[in-house]
Amino acid sequence: MMGEVPTLSAEDLPDGVLVADHRGKVVTFNRMASRLIRLSAGVALGRDFRDVLPLHDADGRDWWKHSDPYGGLRTRTRQPERTLFLADGREILMAARYVRDIPCGDVCRLVVTLRDASYRARGERNRAEIVSTVAHELRSPLTSVKGFTATLLAKWERLTEKQKTFMLETVNADADRVTRLITELLDVSRIETGRLELRRQVVDLPECARRVVSGRIAGGDPEDRFRLEMHGPLPEMWLDADKLEQIMANLVENAMRHGAGTVTIVIEPHEGGAAVSVRDEGKGIAPDAIPRVFRQFWRTKRRGGTGLGLFIVKGLIEAHGGAITVGRAPSGGAEFRFTMPAGAPEFA
Repeated sequence: MMGEVPTLSAEDLPDGVLVADHRGKVVTFNRMASRLIRLSAGVALGRDFRDVLPLHDADGRDWWKHSDPYGGLRTRTRQPERTLFLADGREILMAARYVRDIPCGDVCRLVVTLRDASYRARGERNRAEIVSTVAHELRSPLTSVKGFTATLLAKWERLTEKQKTFMLETVNADADRVTRLITELLDVSRIETGRLELRRQVVDLPECARRVVSGRIAGGDPEDRFRLEMHGPLPEMWLDADKLEQIMANLVENAMRHGAGTVTIVIEPHEGGAAVSVRDEGKGIAPDAIPRVFRQFWRTKRRGGTGLGLFIVKGLIEAHGGAITVGRAPSGGAEFRFTMPAGAPEFA
């Protein structure tokens, strides 16, 4: 025999709730409403809802006079959520329901829900910051591409072969830079929306690290700046090979760009899976900056790179069921250490 379903009360709701009766007197005022409006229920109950919850729109108009809940069109049943302002200037998200006993009858209850608008405001500021940062990162290479292309078209016959080669190489490098930024933004989008797909296969972690290092050396980095250490045998690791290489490449790039001395990659078994540490011998990361390291567009004072690499690294690792931490390396620089479970084939 199933037990009775407990009755839901306004105190159980995550939003602030104010209910006024047919006369506009407050009959329900839950704890969340009290917290948001900063008024106790004992003071609010029995008072006119307009005195308890004075609201204004962005133009400074009294919202209750403007919307007239108990008058106006009798076909109205609700007020969609919108941003309004309390008497002290704080933003709040408000929605309302006009309850009528009969269609087009008088309002017998006004139900108002309230939510803190600060989280949405922070989200809007973050989105604005992302747009601004992306625009800045795109403007520089595109300006270069436009300038060199215009010069080549206008002065092709007067340029030497060396000048032409230099300009074309610069255009090619800037096009690669734009492509990398767009790829990173797509990765960020997939991570945030949970649309990241993993194609698991057996991977060789040491070999992956060697490929990353070989690529750096082929690109001109000194061979003696890298060291690879293996500590103990590893289990069979089922991971996405491309994403694993992307993780290691980003961490090595970060160590080379912001660290100093030898970059050491340590691979060792860890709780049935594996742990990979990437260490440098630079100044390390300031303790107060550590909580921000994996945020979008976080960069050091040098402002190198787009600031998306470590955010993507964290998302790719967590998609595998792993975790990443940052701390001080034994040599005094920064150490990024991530762990990966052994995983299982996709068909298992």
